[in-house]
Amino acid sequence: MGTADLISPKFVQSEHHERKAWLGVLARSDARDVAARWTALKLEPAYQTLRPPETGLVMVRGRAGGTGDAFNLGEMTATRAVIRLSSGETGVGYVSGRDKAHALTAALADALLQSPDHKQAVMNGLIAPLASAREAARREASRKAAATKVEFFTMVRDRSPKK
Repeated sequence: MGTADLISPKFVQSEHHERKAWLGVLARSDARDVAARWTALKLEPAYQTLRPPETGLVMVRGRAGGTGDAFNLGEMTATRAVIRLSSGETGVGYVSGRDKAHALTAALADALLQSPDHKQAVMNGLIAPLASAREAARREASRKAAATKVEFFTMVRDRSPKK
């Protein structure tokens, strides 16, 4: 891959979407699952903490009717961390709630996923199983919701003039 390929909008966009996807998986997954799978990887990279895990508030926005004007729905607690591996990759971790270990693990995983040496191992051992578990949980919730579906019908009276 040449230098021109690295700066083309197509490459940047696909890399951006891929990173966005794995950060989403890390943020939405249960902290215990992330910790268990991270421990199983047995990776202990050397890193420098740029921002230690810290908890704060973020504004949650909504849209009227799902597609209308945006409005501030309220605030939620979030924790973030930023690290840099000794090899130079910088990782960020943002998670809802107050779990500092979860945010730090997400930042470490993000940095390792940017490293060609570790990307495949972290993708196969952490991201893919977490994504599969989330998808299975989503399908199960959809199945349960579908089982409670009630279909209504309306009887229409004949409103034609009487003879």
